[in-house]
Amino acid sequence: MFKHLRKWFVTHIFGRSRQRARLVSKDGRCNIEFGNVDAQSRFIFFVDIWTTVLDLKWRYKMTVFITAFLGSWFLFGLLWYVVAYVHKDLPEFYPPGNHTPCVENINGMTSAFLFSLETQVTIGYGFRFVTEQCTTAIFLLIFQSILGVIVNSFMCGAILAKISRPKKRAKTITFSKNAVISKRGGKLCLLIRVANLRKSLLIGSHIYGKLLKTTITPEGETIILDQTNINFIVDAGNENLFFISPLTIYHVIDHNSPFFHMAAETLPQQEFELVVFLDGTVESTSATCQVRTSYVPEEVLWGYRFVPIVSKTKEGKYRVDFHNFGKTVEVETPHCALCLYNEKDARARMKRGYDNPNFVLSEVDETDDTQM
Repeated sequence: MFKHLRKWFVTHIFGRSRQRARLVSKDGRCNIEFGNVDAQSRFIFFVDIWTTVLDLKWRYKMTVFITAFLGSWFLFGLLWYVVAYVHKDLPEFYPPGNHTPCVENINGMTSAFLFSLETQVTIGYGFRFVTEQCTTAIFLLIFQSILGVIVNSFMCGAILAKISRPKKRAKTITFSKNAVISKRGGKLCLLIRVANLRKSLLIGSHIYGKLLKTTITPEGETIILDQTNINFIVDAGNENLFFISPLTIYHVIDHNSPFFHMAAETLPQQEFELVVFLDGTVESTSATCQVRTSYVPEEVLWGYRFVPIVSKTKEGKYRVDFHNFGKTVEVETPHCALCLYNEKDARARMKRGYDNPNFVLSEVDETDDTQM
């Protein structure tokens, strides 16, 4: 009882006062900013304008979308007004009765804007139209039609591409809030639960991890966010996961694991961030997506395991209870990985016999010194 109260006190009191900086948030967003970027490097974003537009937030994207159409309509409306002004088609010039204008029924800037709108979106009401009187008007009509197709294709394509981005599919992949450390198959393992909320599969799924921490090299160089590979597996391997139901992935804490020298008491004092990645191909769109999350030491529970959530109903169907998806129960777990391996070595030595080459058997003659 006292152990649970002490753990709750440390987690909720000291955990709130000490907020660890993390590179990757729980929902996969990266907490990083770039400073002192020169103007030439910023110009590269405009060279790759397609990716820049796709990465914009929705409020900025809709602003660009509306501005692109309204701006092009107004610009060409101004050009149509200039054509009518130069050709003296406007009413203020009092054209004669036999005068043939470049564009019929353009009487001012408003009507020129309406004609530009009708031309670019191919409405064609028929009230305003271009005549064969002006070559300039014909070329302007052709140029606006071509440019209007380009603007429509780019902006509508950008909206469609953002809606169908694999990042949205990644929202339906969820990881457990905490990672746990317990025994699995006789080995000490770090376990994480991951679930696919859709019935459609991720083809060719591959899961792996990176341990981020600050290290100091033998030369005295401090490396911030030094990365160490963490291999995660399931019972069938870490390639081509059959991701139809929640999976419990685990990392074996052996001599090659960076968690090998950590213990239950020293884990909360460690400074690291475990980032977990899941790559796969969306079955419906064949687009590749990546899901990621991270765990800090406070989110790794030593001596716990996940509650089972898959059961079989009377009708023969398999049921997944997501109410217990992140729930854990306390189990008996070795104090540290080194303790587990030392215990195994001790048991192995007890089953084996050892020859002592220095042992010499000598006979001793016993004499009875007792006199009767």
